[in-house]
Amino acid sequence: MQLIIMGPPGAGKGTQAAKIADRLGIPAISTGDIFRANIKNGTELGLRVKEITAAGQYVPDEITNAIVEDRLAQDDCEPGFLLDGYPRTVGQVAALDAMLQASGRAIDHALVLTVDTDAVVQRLLRRAEVEGRVDDTEDVIRERMAVYARETAPLIDLYRERGLLREVDGMGEIDDVTQRLLQAVQG
Repeated sequence: MQLIIMGPPGAGKGTQAAKIADRLGIPAISTGDIFRANIKNGTELGLRVKEITAAGQYVPDEITNAIVEDRLAQDDCEPGFLLDGYPRTVGQVAALDAMLQASGRAIDHALVLTVDTDAVVQRLLRRAEVEGRVDDTEDVIRERMAVYARETAPLIDLYRERGLLREVDGMGEIDDVTQRLLQAVQG
C-alpha cells in the first residue's frame, strides 16, 4: 500500500505515520527526519537545509525529489510506504507520479489530518521547548502554516479529484486519531 499523510505543521503527521506504518508493515518515510539527520550530522545538504528551514521556507523540489526517489528505491519499500512531508507542492506530485509509474505503482490514499490552527501553534511551541527545536519559534511556525496553506493545501483538491483523499480529524487522543486513520485506509 502506497500512502501519503498530509496536514499543517504540528498536526501529528510524524506520530501518526509511525503508528500507521507499523500497523500496516510498511516504512514511514519522513523527509523532515531525513533533513534533520543531515542538519545534525553537519552534512553539506544539512547546512543548506538548515538555512532554508530557519527562514520558514520549504526545501527546493529538486533536492527533495532526489532524496525521496533514492529512498523509495530501497528494498523495504517494496511492499509499500507511507510518505510524511512529501509531496508538498504540485511539482512534487508530478515527480512522485513519475517515480511510481516507472515502477508500476501508484498512490492508494492521501490522508489529510484536519486540525485547529491555534491549537497546533501551541502544540509546536510546547514541542520546541521539550525538544529544543530552534526552528519552532512562533513567527516561523506561523510562516510555515502560511506556506502550507499557499503551496500544499492545493494538493488536497488534486487528490480529492483523483478520488484518493481521506480527510481525518487530527484532534484528540493519539490512539483515537490512529483508529480514525486506519478506518480511512481500510474502510
